[in-house]
Amino acid sequence: MLPTCHTAGVNEAGTDEAGRGCLAGAVYAAAVILPDDFTHPLLNDSKQLTERQREALRPVIEAEAVAWAVGVVTAAEIDKINILRASILAMHRALDALKVRPGAIIVDGNRFSPYGEVPSMTFVKGDGRFANIAAASILAKTHRDQYMRELHERYPIYGWDVNKGYPTKAHRAAIEAYGPSPEHRMSFRLLNPQLTLF
Repeated sequence: MLPTCHTAGVNEAGTDEAGRGCLAGAVYAAAVILPDDFTHPLLNDSKQLTERQREALRPVIEAEAVAWAVGVVTAAEIDKINILRASILAMHRALDALKVRPGAIIVDGNRFSPYGEVPSMTFVKGDGRFANIAAASILAKTHRDQYMRELHERYPIYGWDVNKGYPTKAHRAAIEAYGPSPEHRMSFRLLNPQLTLF
């Protein structure tokens, strides 16, 4: 059972992102403040769960969290500012949208930018260590997967309902056959040699 948070009693928000390594689509992040006594036997790093488990946990987290929110940075924004800065910006946008101001923030990974005066800490593999980060990883992943399924309806040739924009062999083959879509990240290596905008 994961501990709910790193620091109890301060409305600590856990944050995590989804879609950082994708070739297409926005990067999503979530911020979640859980009650200090929150527990759930399935709650873990979203990558350790099945899609069905993640989808089952999403409404539980959204119903029982003190506050939760999702932040989004588009593919066009990623191309302008790079994926690391975009991932942090998505986390900041999620934090901005929380209906309860956090007293502290913990972040999955090892990079973060200060969020106002709110103290923050980073934790490598934090989504497997703290329930609030695990909850954020699940919301970021499920909200992004839903978005990629919706994008698939507009661009079905890339198989985003299955690969969610990640660099699978079939996804790269579709890019080679049909070219990139407006939702592809042109700053990423889509093919080898790289495609360019020119």
